[in-house]
Amino acid sequence: MATPWTTAQIPDQTGRTVLVTGASSGLGQETTKELAARGARVVLAVRDTAKGQRVAAGLPGTTEVRRLDLADLSSVRAFAEGWAQQDDAGRRIDVVVANAGIMMVPFARTADGFESQVGTNHLGHHALVCQLLPHLAPDGRVVVLSSLVHKTGKIDLGDLNWERRAYSPSGAYAQSKLANLLFALELQRRLHAAGSLQRVLAAHPGWAATNLQGRSGNALADRLTGVGNRVIAQSAAAGAQPTLAAATADLPGGAFLGPSGPGEVRGAPRLVGRTALASDLGLAADLWALSAQLTGADLP
Repeated sequence: MATPWTTAQIPDQTGRTVLVTGASSGLGQETTKELAARGARVVLAVRDTAKGQRVAAGLPGTTEVRRLDLADLSSVRAFAEGWAQQDDAGRRIDVVVANAGIMMVPFARTADGFESQVGTNHLGHHALVCQLLPHLAPDGRVVVLSSLVHKTGKIDLGDLNWERRAYSPSGAYAQSKLANLLFALELQRRLHAAGSLQRVLAAHPGWAATNLQGRSGNALADRLTGVGNRVIAQSAAAGAQPTLAAATADLPGGAFLGPSGPGEVRGAPRLVGRTALASDLGLAADLWALSAQLTGADLP
């Protein structure tokens, strides 16, 4: 990526199937729009199928809406089982974009008792990808969405679900986004060790104005976030560019993309660095083992 990457460089996607979680708004909607316009069959995996249908109705190309609630492992299993019931051509996936997430919300638990942010952003995607990987094309890829905030994140393997710590909306979000990078790291390691040509890449949008922000329950913090969205943030379309590059550009497994501007807040996508914790192979393996235990989803 010696020259600035733009969506004009996305190659023809005809004949390819891309599954995007959280595709009915924000970054997911922009990702879906661009890939559908390039000829991909795009599957919108969304919690609110009525909203997903409204979005799909305005998109070009071939789209499909399927219900998926990452905060409920029974929904994840049902999605994967439904996917497996298609014929061979229908089952094949070229790209999984693990995009859906929640951000800095008040304390809540998922249907399975997980803290809502790590449960939705990380554990739900862990379970989904493990169950869909048998259908990923031999040269397919998984794109995992992280965040700049991973830099402040810490993983507490002894209290992943905030049962003993004082809850912090921002701390829980940062932990979940660090977990996303560690998941991508361990999945890529496992694929490489198995001799697979499948790739796992990660991306972050910088500061993009989406409907994720402003839901902390703290009126002052939400107002300040709104000001930042108007003054500092880039658009959702611009924020989706690192995801689109990760999904379509000729890049190696393990790559991490984000905006090229100062502080990685905005700008054209480029390869970016990650923290030492996000590069810790031992921590990634330990988190995988815990995630597999909590979700019941693992790989051979």
